[in-house]
Amino acid sequence: MIANTATSSLITAFGLGLSLMTSWVAADIHSPVVWALNVGGGQFNADSVLQYQSDDCSESPSCLSVPAVEGTQVQPLYKSYRTGNLLFSQPLENGVYDLTLHFMEPEDTPKGQRLFDVLAQGKLIIGNLDVRGSRDGRMRSALSRTIPNIQVTQGRLDISLKGLAGLPVISGFEVRQRQPTDTSPWALLWSDEFNKDGAVDADKWNIETWPARKVNNEDQTYTTRAKNLRIKDGLLVIEAHKEDYAGAKYSSARINSAGKMDILYGKLEVRARLPKGQGTWPAIWMMPTDPFRYATNCGPSKVDWQGNGACDAWPNSGEIDIMEHVGYDPNIVHGTVHTKDYVWVHWSQRKGSIKLDNVHENFYRYGLEWTPDSLTTTVNDVPYFTYYRDSDDWASWPFNHPFHVILNLAIGGDWGRAGGPIDNSAFPLRLEIDYVRAYRATAVPQ
Repeated sequence: MIANTATSSLITAFGLGLSLMTSWVAADIHSPVVWALNVGGGQFNADSVLQYQSDDCSESPSCLSVPAVEGTQVQPLYKSYRTGNLLFSQPLENGVYDLTLHFMEPEDTPKGQRLFDVLAQGKLIIGNLDVRGSRDGRMRSALSRTIPNIQVTQGRLDISLKGLAGLPVISGFEVRQRQPTDTSPWALLWSDEFNKDGAVDADKWNIETWPARKVNNEDQTYTTRAKNLRIKDGLLVIEAHKEDYAGAKYSSARINSAGKMDILYGKLEVRARLPKGQGTWPAIWMMPTDPFRYATNCGPSKVDWQGNGACDAWPNSGEIDIMEHVGYDPNIVHGTVHTKDYVWVHWSQRKGSIKLDNVHENFYRYGLEWTPDSLTTTVNDVPYFTYYRDSDDWASWPFNHPFHVILNLAIGGDWGRAGGPIDNSAFPLRLEIDYVRAYRATAVPQ
């Protein structure tokens, strides 16, 4: 779906830039992994770059394993584990590091009965962690969490787990050494900098309106009013209000770029500041511009397909969640993909999370890097979740056709209310966006 010359150029550049470039490779811009351990298990190569060392199972406590884990592509990593108050230590040169930890709950332990702290360099980085409660409440569901900006000043990195209730559990981790950001692999193709006060640019965005409960049991209605959606002082403002409007108890806004900026491969980056308050559910995400690409029981005549359980356009044609944040779990940002094979209703969605500081005060750059073989979500260029193409079957990899961007602030809903009732005292609430930028990948010869 191409609406104008600029969009046509974008689609062509993304398509030719990667999918047809058989003798070229995209430059690797991520910081190097300097330490990766498959806790409780043997050596494991996740890909040509990420290689996990084997654990020394002669040490106490002993190495353990489970037959299978839900919600992950890297079964060998999550199937092995250790429990106990643990310390992992490694000589590393002084600098800044990003740590990604992997957990799963091996036993049918109820929520709240296995709680522990994770520390790095003796400082608390994850407090009161309940693996089962943090990963959909399911037993043996994979939980991945990234902690950025860990300082090494004495030539050694220490990672420790301390039990609060029951014994801590961990399956693996990797450590990346922070390097200066390299922007050279990317060429800007499209952006909206939101520099003109007033309404959003109709040549770049569509404003969606719909009632409460349409999808995810959300409590808000989406409107076109300036009260809910406007550009002010260089920011796109999506503002939610507690009010009786159009049959709902809350109002907010949602916009998308379908038909105006549709991309296939490359990089997307959105600089944003998130709202604070229990019951909030802001999102930066992508949906297929042709939602019926892999639908099997509905087609373009089904105009009202979203939230319609009789139409399998979703999840068959895919969904990419670049940033989701629920107010009851502050400062934890999630990246997720949904496909027919891997979807939350079956507890099988693939996802990762990252812990940030003061997302309601600080602007962060939420990004997606998309190639024909992988999707990686980032924050300030720190990768925290990668989904790999594991087959040519559209049921697991529908990410071979154009998608568009969606920006919205939901209130309540099944996930937003999962931690308790909506905090009505927090309104009005704002999702503020500084810019949206799309890039194509440049390349280097093999």
